[in-house]
Amino acid sequence: MASSKASSQDAWYLSLLGLAENFRRSEPPNIKLTIQCLQAVFSFKPPVRVEARTHLQLGNILLIYTKNIDLARHHLEQAWFSSQSINAFDDVKFEAASILADLYEQQNQSHLSKPILRKAIELSQHCIYWHCRLIFQLAQIHATEKNYEVACSLLGVGVDYAHISSAHYTRILFLLSRCMLLLAEKKLNDVNPLLVQSGMLIDNWQGNQNQKEYLRVFFLVLQVCWFLAAGQVKSVKPCLKQLQQSILSIMSPSWPTDEEICGANTGDTFLWMPKGHLYVVVYLIIVMHSMQAGYMDKALEYTNKARSQIEKLKFADDKPILVVFQQHLLEHMVMCQLVMGKKAEALREVTQAVQLCQKNKRLMLLHRPQLHTLLGLYAMSMNCMEAAEAQFSTVLQLSKDRDLWTFVYLNLAIVYLRGRREQDFATLFERIDPEQLKKQPHSLQAGAYYVQGFQSFFNARYNEAKRYLREMLNMADAEGLNRLTSCSLVLLGHIYLSLHNSRDSMNMVTPAMHLASKIPDVHVQLWASAILKDLYRMCHDSARESEAQTMHTKFSQTLLEDHFTAVGMPEHNLINWLDGSQPAAAV
Repeated sequence: MASSKASSQDAWYLSLLGLAENFRRSEPPNIKLTIQCLQAVFSFKPPVRVEARTHLQLGNILLIYTKNIDLARHHLEQAWFSSQSINAFDDVKFEAASILADLYEQQNQSHLSKPILRKAIELSQHCIYWHCRLIFQLAQIHATEKNYEVACSLLGVGVDYAHISSAHYTRILFLLSRCMLLLAEKKLNDVNPLLVQSGMLIDNWQGNQNQKEYLRVFFLVLQVCWFLAAGQVKSVKPCLKQLQQSILSIMSPSWPTDEEICGANTGDTFLWMPKGHLYVVVYLIIVMHSMQAGYMDKALEYTNKARSQIEKLKFADDKPILVVFQQHLLEHMVMCQLVMGKKAEALREVTQAVQLCQKNKRLMLLHRPQLHTLLGLYAMSMNCMEAAEAQFSTVLQLSKDRDLWTFVYLNLAIVYLRGRREQDFATLFERIDPEQLKKQPHSLQAGAYYVQGFQSFFNARYNEAKRYLREMLNMADAEGLNRLTSCSLVLLGHIYLSLHNSRDSMNMVTPAMHLASKIPDVHVQLWASAILKDLYRMCHDSARESEAQTMHTKFSQTLLEDHFTAVGMPEHNLINWLDGSQPAAAV
């Protein structure tokens, strides 16, 4: 009799589960009836296994199809708590832990997500897929909180576990993920040996060739980022070329889907990111390289390609990472537009960047220093020096990034020089002394020589200025930093003009103008054309003097018109946004 009753009960809840799934799969899905069917299962007092699985199903459906997050959270908590004591119930137990931890993260409650993941990692050592996945997830949380040491330690555990479990592909993924965190922490010396080890493992890979190519793209992305972080723009070119070739292979129609890349080993079923996202990452890296090298047109071209790809991906599946990509692209676009003398366009882009951050608290927390840096650069370009100083001072309060500090100090130094504030400049001297910046990126060291040369020029110490600028030229030429090279050449041209040395001045200004037109950098072109006009007058070459005058007038009018457009825009008030409250122009 008891057996017959149990069998009847089983039939009831199995029928309800089947009915729920049928409603979920109908076109369009009938989610209300799906939820009602699943809730009805509990009235039959089913076994603990069925109860836990039903809670998980309800939690998932509520998360995906409704806005009832609290009820979804309740069901996921029930699934996790009731499944912990059940043996051989891995799919429900660990899926519940993973989704619940992710939900806590979305609600900014990592203090709740971390204990669950630690417990799930402890329970999952026999299950290679879930053990690796949960380690990745917990490491991601610590990395988001910038607790890189703990995150790296977790990934190190993953490296050893994957190696013991013969999950060779996932072992390399763990290694590369450690490299990525060390890069984020700017520990460039620690990254290199791990990159070398990863590169050797990839080169010696004898397994699935699609997996090998995928790992190679991840490896090359990190290698290129390592060079760019060090400011070595010319040295990176061979790696960048390989990366572009590899991503073309992955994006070709013949390339397998993301699901097909994963191997037979259940522990080797992870991807760093889908190939569509990888494509955006490569575009973003090309933008970063083009910016550092001083090719603004190319940077803008690839920015537009990346933005187009992001829009396609958003249409298919709007993942949070796409907003991060969008933010980075906007920040680079602002810098491009400022160099090209398009201040109004830069202001529109920085406004978009602020608006994007205001929709996402975490994004604002991470990117606010960059936003104030961009607003400081914009204010400088508009000759609003007080606003620029205030913006840069805000960055120094908000950020702990030493490279960003140095960049800001260099720009603050120029603000002080342009305002003839020698005492304030002196307070920055140690922070922008090139000799003190040996461990910082190549480009920042070169920039420091330029600022020192600029200060010497302002004080008519021309020989000292030439010495600094020649040092900068050597550094800039060594790594193909074209914008720094053009700035250095035009300043040297101005120094030689001040010394009435027209021949050497011409030898500096001519290549400066050529480089500036390739970038294009309208400010250097304006400066160079003014010097050329004076040089031709000194040489009594009236035809070329007139040519230079026409050129100078054209650049001057272009910049002036753009200046008036920008200052007339309501968004211009963003230069006064300092305290973190919502700026009126970004509503």
